[in-house]
Amino acid sequence: MRESFQVRENVPLAPCTTLGVGGPARYFIEAAEESAVVAAIEFAHARSLPLLVLGGGSNLLVADEGYSGAVLKMALRGVRVEDEGAGLVTVSAGEDWDRFVAWCTDRGWAGIECLSGIPGTVGAAPVQNVGAYGQEVSETIVRVRALDRDSLRTADLGATACRFAYRSSIFNTDRRDAFVILAATFQLHPGGAPRLRYRDLQLRFADAGGRVTLAEARAAVLEVRKSKAMVLEPGAADCRSAGSFFKNPVVEDALAVRVEESARRVGLLGPSDFLPRYPHEAGRSKIAAAWLIEKAGFPRGFARGVVGLSSRHALAVVNLGGATAAEIVAFAAEIRGAVLDRFGISLEPEPVLAGFKPGAAEGLLARD
Repeated sequence: MRESFQVRENVPLAPCTTLGVGGPARYFIEAAEESAVVAAIEFAHARSLPLLVLGGGSNLLVADEGYSGAVLKMALRGVRVEDEGAGLVTVSAGEDWDRFVAWCTDRGWAGIECLSGIPGTVGAAPVQNVGAYGQEVSETIVRVRALDRDSLRTADLGATACRFAYRSSIFNTDRRDAFVILAATFQLHPGGAPRLRYRDLQLRFADAGGRVTLAEARAAVLEVRKSKAMVLEPGAADCRSAGSFFKNPVVEDALAVRVEESARRVGLLGPSDFLPRYPHEAGRSKIAAAWLIEKAGFPRGFARGVVGLSSRHALAVVNLGGATAAEIVAFAAEIRGAVLDRFGISLEPEPVLAGFKPGAAEGLLARD
């Protein structure tokens, strides 16, 4: 057995996730070196086991029965500056995402300041193409170093090869579970100005005359996220969540218009109000999922027993204390069904569901 490779059995996974639910991992392997990642894959292959890659656990819902395969906890560390003047840096997958954002803003490197406060690891960021407040991580990633699970060879995938789109990449779509991300290389902008596309940020700095530092932008983003319970603070009432539980749906413009007209007819929108939607691509719009959820009858703070919505943001499903994974799935499926019934729009969950038996989460995952 390799020196950096150790297998533990029946390790509780709930403490490894921000939702704080779920049963144990049959096998648990923490990899601080790339050789341990290879060994973990070989271990799983030899036993015909599924392998779940675990980062910060902020986008994960584990079944109450646990995970019957092997869990690989990524603990690879390291930040290597490739080109100081060009803002080129390679970061290992196990590094904390927000600490890396802080490192960049402290250095005066622009490009990811609006992604402050997002929990998780650097390796998880490309998978979902994390984004917030007018920025997406795909805008700065130039290369992802990944290990092919079948061949056990490393590959450097450029941004084009990663096929980034809204909350997606090859790593969570057609090549899901094909790779383990080892590191990502970012192209930041030394001396660059913060990107203030988000309306709340624009209003906050309206009198700044364009003189906003990266540190000020980061602080403002963290303040906005805290106001919406989107920063994980131990002990806070809304801290046990996976952040945004549903993606903002992207729909045809014609459907968005029908939803807006219908909402106005039934009084969900006033005569001068408009559906919160934003241009996404030709002929398609992104609609605010939080608005759909609230107008479908689930306001902020709504709860069923020990599961509810954050008191500050309708997109966050919260474990209020002692919730089970099954209760969270049932609650989220109820919300999804209500939105579908009222607006004809299917919400897609953001968290990865792990360990659930076939059909156990059908109401949450079914294609409508």
